[in-house]
Amino acid sequence: MIFPGAPVTVTNVNDTYYGFQGLVQRITDGKVAVLFEGGNWDKLVTFNLDELAPVGPGQRRG
Repeated sequence: MIFPGAPVTVTNVNDTYYGFQGLVQRITDGKVAVLFEGGNWDKLVTFNLDELAPVGPGQRRG
């Protein structure tokens, strides 16, 4: 289950962000806003719910 604040991985192989992990910011009408952070940049990107998978315990990349 995906909730706001949960870490997720992009699973759509045709997407630029494939394999990236981020934090869910909000969920609305089957769309999920995911926040990606890196160093001095932040990026908020919207995905369909079926393009994401929750990150299990111990799978988080740092």
